[in-house]
Amino acid sequence: MSKRNLALLLALSAALSACASKAPKQLPPDPGAGTAADSAQQGPIPGSQADFAAFARGQDTVYFDTDRYNIDSEDAAALATQAQWLMRYPAKRATIEGHCDERGTREYNLALGERRANAAKTYLASLGVDASRLTSVSYGKERPAALGSDEASWAKNRRAVTVTID
Repeated sequence: MSKRNLALLLALSAALSACASKAPKQLPPDPGAGTAADSAQQGPIPGSQADFAAFARGQDTVYFDTDRYNIDSEDAAALATQAQWLMRYPAKRATIEGHCDERGTREYNLALGERRANAAKTYLASLGVDASRLTSVSYGKERPAALGSDEASWAKNRRAVTVTID
């Protein structure tokens, strides 16, 4: 090997060793190993959909009987919880989605889903939520929560779901 090649090889080795990554003197903390105080501060971002879902504790959805769109006492309690959260965040908007089970024609279920969404929207407005912050949409039978052709599945699909939006 010539002196020139040897010098080039040594220079290349020195350059590569200078680029080698070195372990930091201190590693960042493990994301899952926070203190109790740290974990108390974690949670959903206030005003987010996750915050709404946590506040509502499963009451972001109201369920209906077959071919019905009336608000019963259980639905009223769920909607009252939703209204409390919406009143806390007056800049937030929400969409109420109307859904149906698989029975009936597409047109019938779209119309019934719309009546369900509007019933929930009207009830929220009656509790003091500004109606201009609320929109409704019907998905009919197109977005089932439960798959199946039995009463348990149908009962889960006859619903109105409140979803917050920015």
